[in-house]
Amino acid sequence: MFTIHWDQITPEIFIKNYWQKRPILIKGGFAEFQDPISAEELAGLAMEEAVESRIVTNQDRWHVTHGPFESFESLGESHSTLLVQAVDHWHPEVSDMLVPFQLLPNWRVDDVMISYSTPQGGVGPHIDQYDVFIIQGQGSRRWRVGEVDTDLEQHCPHPSLQQVQPFEAKIDDVLEPGDILYIPPFCPHEGYAIEPSLNYSIGFRAPNQREMFSAFADHLIDLDMGDARFKDKFDEIQTNPGHFEPKHIEQIRNMMKQLLDDDALFHQWLGSFLSEAKHELDLEAAEPKYTLTEIIETIQSTPLRRLGGVRTFYITEPHCIQWFVNQTCVQLHPDNLAAVQTVTGRQRISASHVEALEADESFWNALTQLINQGYWYFEDLDE
Repeated sequence: MFTIHWDQITPEIFIKNYWQKRPILIKGGFAEFQDPISAEELAGLAMEEAVESRIVTNQDRWHVTHGPFESFESLGESHSTLLVQAVDHWHPEVSDMLVPFQLLPNWRVDDVMISYSTPQGGVGPHIDQYDVFIIQGQGSRRWRVGEVDTDLEQHCPHPSLQQVQPFEAKIDDVLEPGDILYIPPFCPHEGYAIEPSLNYSIGFRAPNQREMFSAFADHLIDLDMGDARFKDKFDEIQTNPGHFEPKHIEQIRNMMKQLLDDDALFHQWLGSFLSEAKHELDLEAAEPKYTLTEIIETIQSTPLRRLGGVRTFYITEPHCIQWFVNQTCVQLHPDNLAAVQTVTGRQRISASHVEALEADESFWNALTQLINQGYWYFEDLDE
């Protein structure tokens, strides 16, 4: 298991003083770190159609090649980087790297991207609009990180790359295996491998207003809602017909706000929107299907594990719990809160966890269905 050694700070200090404020390097954050995946395994994933990958080279000029790859001839002995997205969706040991970061809510986690770089390989100086933790695996890599700066000019040395102008570094250090670098949004940063290196980037999703309004509008269309029309409330003759009066503007604004202020509608959309997987899942339905009795019996000896990349969380309502799993909503009685907290807050569920659960049959029926769909599975510890 992965455990963060916070060095001179605590998780509470990190959240208060660093999260979304300033970068920090935690030397030896993962003590005696062992890579959960090899460079060869990473290359194998980059050959799969369902996995998003690319190779970036910076020898003389910047060049980007997108996977899937049949060969790795473009990955040179220097100045090259292979990047593979959402490796946690396909590799259970990589998904375990997310556990120590559960001091942050599940819905904020995006994925674990892994890069393999040959000496001098990197993607250039750039900014991200989301938080990221970078864990150094095998090899070593020099990182330069600046303070938050939303005014940096950006340019594109290649259509698939966006970089920033030179910046002053607040952190300038060589990362070795187990070091953890946290970078808030809009902090310029660049990293170059000193020797063949693996890096693990844990990103946190941060949807923008445009994305959310667009998704909310799509949700209304799917439900065939939002068809109420503007109704005139004029109480006097319009002496200036070209004037769009403030009271009418406010009336239209209130029409739109009524939908956002509908808690049931808004929560249903929000749970569905934020529990959608950004990348494809390695989903495999159980065959044959489990019965509820079989699940309760099996979990006594075999841990139940959540599939990598599954987004799951819950929203508490006055009279129910809405449990979201990959855009599916399960409504349960509030008495099932402890059970829902367990399955959404843990990667693995063992017999000891089950014994402590206070859950009714509706919870177990829902979990049985989710297991049969492949979102949870029984872990073969001998594999």
